[in-house]
Formats: sequence, structure tokens, C-alpha cells
Amino acid sequence: MSEMINNREIQGLDKSERQQLLKEIIKELHDGKSVDEVKSRFQQAIDKVTVSDISQMEQALMIEEGISVEEVQRLCSVHTEVFKGSIEDIHEGVALGTPPGHPVHTFFKENQQIDQFVNFTLSLHKEQFQREQTDEAKAKLINDLTKLLEIDNHYSRKENLLFPYLERVGIFGPTKVMWGVDDKIRAAIKEARAQLTDGSWNLLDMTSKLDFIIEEVSQMIYKEENILLPMSMEKLTEDEWLKIEREGDVIGYTFIDRPNPWQPERKNLLDKGYMKEGVIQLETGILSLAQLELMMNHLPVDITYIDENDVVRYFTHGKERIFHRTKSIIGRTVQNCHPPQSSHIVNALLDDFKSGKKDMEDFWIKFRDKYVLIRYFAVRDQEGTYKGTVEFTQNIQSIQEISGEKRLMS
Repeated sequence: MSEMINNREIQGLDKSERQQLLKEIIKELHDGKSVDEVKSRFQQAIDKVTVSDISQMEQALMIEEGISVEEVQRLCSVHTEVFKGSIEDIHEGVALGTPPGHPVHTFFKENQQIDQFVNFTLSLHKEQFQREQTDEAKAKLINDLTKLLEIDNHYSRKENLLFPYLERVGIFGPTKVMWGVDDKIRAAIKEARAQLTDGSWNLLDMTSKLDFIIEEVSQMIYKEENILLPMSMEKLTEDEWLKIEREGDVIGYTFIDRPNPWQPERKNLLDKGYMKEGVIQLETGILSLAQLELMMNHLPVDITYIDENDVVRYFTHGKERIFHRTKSIIGRTVQNCHPPQSSHIVNALLDDFKSGKKDMEDFWIKFRDKYVLIRYFAVRDQEGTYKGTVEFTQNIQSIQEISGEKRLMS
């Protein structure tokens, strides 16, 4: 019944007509019309628009109109400005409607701190730097940008905990667009900090970079609070929010302390264990489920298994993980676990494994204080049929430092 009742119909436009009008407006922006021209037409035609309309419109642009994810990312900031005064006034309701500890409440709380930091602290230090490029002014900016990199925790929780549940209900467009913008913000912060550190900056370019960071971070706050989170509140169940909340500590938080655990009024909502007692008989031995999991999680490596349909089925979770993994990726395609701009690399590797062209591929990268070896192995049955891929990740920093021989126990 709820699908037939819509109290938000406006000026006689039904949902499909409203969707069509929104698509036309965005395509006009795509074709070069000014924001003022489009905004005027938009405000004359529609008083307000729902977050679901925007979500479905973005998906329609990519799927039906063939506009690329990158192009929708470019348009996203423009149409946010167009819609800014017209989206339903739900910000306050969402913020007040979620108790402390709820993932939405936590996102809002982080955004308050992020907003204050970029629009006061970073903006103030940017203006000081514009007036006088002293070592002290430069050091303040480097410290600000280093601190702002903590925003990765906020974005990673959104991408790796929230997005998988939205994708399960058919929402892909907004997640792909937003992840792409998140990556641009991360890259801009790192680039600005690197240039200030090594001296390869000029004042005009650095000012432009800092303005970009402040503007994009602020716009992302707006998009999260007025589009993403209200839409998520509408689509996700309490059980799903509880699972998201339980895994927040895996990634961490931005500018806030760890929230107190959120517990809905009803009890025993989440299973206390992820496995039942049992025994597994293997070709070369017999292990209980508890023994198998303990063994896998004590290996000094991270292991992830992807099945023949590119679906993530398993990962180890030892004490010292190299990359974040959350249980929400289980059942998710591996392509959707990576930023949109790197999905072609994932597909190329899997295509080589599936075709039999390759059986393994290695990469090695510097990551924070680690030197990481990432190995991929094709998994095949006795007939040679492809059954999936194993990702094997290890910090080889200490291994590289080995020399001589060690024959005695420490």
C-alpha cells in the first residue's frame, strides 16, 4: 500500500514525470547551460524534491542515458547547488531521530567536527598563508592536512559498511558517484600536503587546491546529510544498522572518540556467533570450526577468497590487518569493494584467471610504514575449472631486512 500512497506529490507531477524533468535539467547542465538558467527553471517547476528522486535520477543517467560515472561525478556538485534549497527539510529530523551510537548519529557528529575544521581552522590557516608564506604558516597547513586525512575513516565506513547494504536493495548509482568524489578529496589532500612538504608549490596553485578541498569536503557533508543518509534511513532495516554499528570500530572514526555502543530497545537482535559448532573433514585432516578459524586468524598474512562469480566469500581477521575488511563485504562482488576507477584492473586480472591465461599475479607497494606484497592465485578444481581467486597480503618489511642465517632458537 505504501507504494501507492505518496503524500509528497507536487504540483500534479507523478513520480515518473518528476524523474523525467530532473533528468532533463541535469542533461541541460551536461550540455552547457548555466547553473542560474537551470536553477530558475527548476524552481519554477518544482517546489521541492525527494532524496529518492535524486538517487533514481543519477542511476537513470548512468544506466539509461549512458553517462559515465565520472561525468555524473562532475555534474554532482553542480546539481547539488541547483537542488540545495529544494530538497525536503529533513536534516533536523534525521539528526534528532537517531540516538547516540546509531551509525547515522555518528556520521552527523563527525560531520559537525569536519565542517568546523575545514571551514574555520583550515580556512583561517589558508588565509594566513596567503598573506605571508612563512615556515610557521606552512607548518600549520601541513599539520591541518595531515589531520584532515583522518577523514578516510569517515569515508571508508560509508563505502565499506553502508554502501554494501544500499547495493543489496538496488542502489548503485549514488554509491559509485560518491565513492569517486571521496577518492578525489583524499587525493587532493595528499597532493597538497606533499607539495607543501617538498617545496614544489606556488601560491596561486596551492590556494586553488586548498579552496577545492574545503569546497568539496563541505559539499560532501551536504550530500551525505541531505541525500545519502536520509535515503539510507528509508531503505535499511534496524538489523542492518545494528550490523553496521557493530563493525564501525574495525575502521575507526574521524575527529571523535569511539561512540558508546548502540542497543535498540529490543534485545538479542544480532546473533552472538557467526558459526555453529561442527567439524570439518578435509583430505589431510579433521578440524573443528573453532580450530580452523583460530589457525587462519593466527597466520601473519591477510587472506581473502573470491568465488567463481566474483563474490567475496571469506577473509581472515587477525590481530594486525594490513587493509580494512568488514563483514559487510561478504556476499558482495569484489568489483564493488574497490573504487570505481580501479575496477577495470580487477576485471582484467579476473579475466586472465578465468581464461587460463594466468594462474597468479603479484604486486608490491609501500603502504604507510609497511612494504606490502599482494599475491593473487587462481583456484581451480581437479578438472582445471576456475573456482575463484585467493588474495594473499603480507607485510614483508621485516623479511626484506633478513641477512645471513639463523639456525638457533631465540
